[in-house]
Amino acid sequence: MNHGIVCYGEILWDMLPSGPQPGGAPMNVAYQLHRLGKHPAMISRIGTDERGKELMKLLQTKGLNTDYIQVDEEVPTGIVRAEQHANGDMSYDIVSPSAWDHITADETTAALVKQAEYFVFGSLSARHPTSRNTLFQLLETAHTKVLDINLRTPHYTRPLIELLLQYADILKLNIDELELVTNWYGNYNNTADRVSLLQDKFGIHRMIVTMGAKGAQLHLNGQMYTHPGYAVPVTDTVGSGDAFLAAFISKTIDKAAPEELLDFANRLAATITTYKGAMPDYDLKEVDSLFR
Repeated sequence: MNHGIVCYGEILWDMLPSGPQPGGAPMNVAYQLHRLGKHPAMISRIGTDERGKELMKLLQTKGLNTDYIQVDEEVPTGIVRAEQHANGDMSYDIVSPSAWDHITADETTAALVKQAEYFVFGSLSARHPTSRNTLFQLLETAHTKVLDINLRTPHYTRPLIELLLQYADILKLNIDELELVTNWYGNYNNTADRVSLLQDKFGIHRMIVTMGAKGAQLHLNGQMYTHPGYAVPVTDTVGSGDAFLAAFISKTIDKAAPEELLDFANRLAATITTYKGAMPDYDLKEVDSLFR
């Protein structure tokens, strides 16, 4: 057992108008970390149905470790139903029950998390009591805890988000999520004030704010680093935030300077948007050569 990073939470199928696509932020992050040579493990749960079998086959084909993905005899593999409205907007139904809501704790998963340097988790994986209880058990023994907030109505509450924030050593969220969460506490004039509020209130030393095509900010040790992002022809943005987080963790492990770390994360996120889906086959040379 030698996995420096463990990703916890949902794996599922996104039932898109164009057809089903594998989904789930933890799986996307794990895939990108694997592509970056970091040998992650993933804790999740699937059903015994064909969708579950297809997910396992896909992950194994991609070279990801599946030893810690549990199989549920009763609850089906998770799906998200996506509907496109007349104005082009999308709405999503994250179907319940789903197997990933029922991840259980055992000695194997506890030992896996305890030996890992990084533990990556999101807020969606805490929507059901079973997976939520397992998550909090694992957080007690995890080392560097990386919270990737994914606020999906109605699958979160303010008390839950505040509790998760108390555990976070590294926090990633997008600009809309930052504004939503900080608006609970008052009105703020700028992003820096909002970031300072969360860092001070919850003791978070490293914080990433992604801003889509406008790049990202890294707040570290009282310093703010910014990157404007890269303009590329976008196919879709699915999984780009997950790729950003994977790149950030990878370069953190490599002890890269903050500017290099932020640049590479933006490069990988931009590269992923030029492909369809969150888990494309790509060459790392594409990332390195972007605008150089």
